[in-house]
Amino acid sequence: MKLTKIIIALCVCVLSILPQAKAQVLEPEDGIYEKVHTPTRRVVPYASVREADVMWHRRIWRTIDLREKMNQFFYYPQEPTNGRKNMITIMMDAILKDKTVAAYDPMYDDFKIKMTLSEVAGIGADTINKTQQRPDPPYDEYDTTIIKTLDVTTIKKFKVKEDWFFDKQRSVMEVRIVAICPVRERLDPQTGEFRGYQDMFWIYFPEFRRVIANEEIYNRFNNIGQQVTYDDIFMKRMFASYIHKEDNVYDRRIEDYMKNGLEALLESEDIKDKIRNFEHDLWEQ
Repeated sequence: MKLTKIIIALCVCVLSILPQAKAQVLEPEDGIYEKVHTPTRRVVPYASVREADVMWHRRIWRTIDLREKMNQFFYYPQEPTNGRKNMITIMMDAILKDKTVAAYDPMYDDFKIKMTLSEVAGIGADTINKTQQRPDPPYDEYDTTIIKTLDVTTIKKFKVKEDWFFDKQRSVMEVRIVAICPVRERLDPQTGEFRGYQDMFWIYFPEFRRVIANEEIYNRFNNIGQQVTYDDIFMKRMFASYIHKEDNVYDRRIEDYMKNGLEALLESEDIKDKIRNFEHDLWEQ
């Protein structure tokens, strides 16, 4: 008798739950778990450095070419995909939409002249006067003006200004990025002919770190199992680059006194070696 009552009670419970289960609609999620780590990450602050503790210092300007295989995560995806954006999209959103980062005149990399939002938005914008034909009879031609905005696929390089120094208090050789500048290809709006490169603007990197610390890249080694951000890439130096200038008395770039491309590359490698050898010789003495 007791067993019969128990079975009847269970049947009543199941029948009462079934209508609710059928009515329940699950919200679609693009993944098997919710990503909460990267969006809430905070920037790891730099260690404090006193002027008296810097026994050696060298300022370097280098170029990150996005056409190199190791740097493709800066260039792709060209459209936001699976929560990932390319570097220039993050920059433009931070400047124009969120207004969390300031842009500075590309002629000066010491943050003297701040650019307005309209100046930044106008970079890469072209006005094309074009003659088109109407799709319907009598198929006459008409003149029209097409306004193009910045094409993110024309961003092929990033310039980086950084400081290398030896901190005798912590006994470490360290590098810190000071500023970063996107470089775009200038193409003729009518013919598409290459017209050279254009520096867009400089961004103060410590300010930009707070943005890229929450932006993931595609981790080709562990796919999406291990979340890697742009901040990790810069802090761990996981990119390919070459030096195009070091601080010098003439304030000139390598290409200004090394006209041959191979000689300029060898000069760039020689500057790298001097930095590496300084630290090595310091511990050997």
